[in-house]
Amino acid sequence: MDITPASTATLADITPAYYRQVLGKLPTGVTAITGINDDDEKLGLVVGTFQSLSLDPPLVMFCVDKSSSSWPKLRKLQKFTANILSDDQINICRSLSRKGPQKFEGLPCTAGPLGTPHLDGATAYIDCLVTAEVVVGDHYMVVGAVTGMEEGNGDALLFRAGKFGQYLPIEIPAPAEQAAPASVPASVPARSAS
Repeated sequence: MDITPASTATLADITPAYYRQVLGKLPTGVTAITGINDDDEKLGLVVGTFQSLSLDPPLVMFCVDKSSSSWPKLRKLQKFTANILSDDQINICRSLSRKGPQKFEGLPCTAGPLGTPHLDGATAYIDCLVTAEVVVGDHYMVVGAVTGMEEGNGDALLFRAGKFGQYLPIEIPAPAEQAAPASVPASVPARSAS
């Protein structure tokens, strides 16, 4: 099998645009990180880096750009809900990606066990307490200890190469039955080990 890369770049050639182009080939889930402050102001932002980090204890992580205006407000709370958006919630993604206080206008949600917003119709809700935050390049990597989780409905919204999408399983056919080996006729004597 010939594996020839379409193009090869050295470190000096890796511009932000080329970096996005190459890494954009990998689909990511779309997750809304939500919280609520002491003034009952709902806070939220959207990330494409949310994932499982540890099973025991249950930990998750996400990354957020250092330029985010929402993360400093959420950080103060030290708790959040990761709402894994479903493939019919593109409007929620767009709304929470905006700047300004109107992000939650018209978005139905209910308070979860931590008081943080659970966006109605999400695929899953994962309630967390912040346990660590590390500066990594131009992002913060945030680690959350899972305090509770709940399954919602639908399939997760995906993002790849600048476009939203949905998961479609690949049907892999079962392997073909192998023919049974022919039996040795009874008249042929068995060989002895030498």
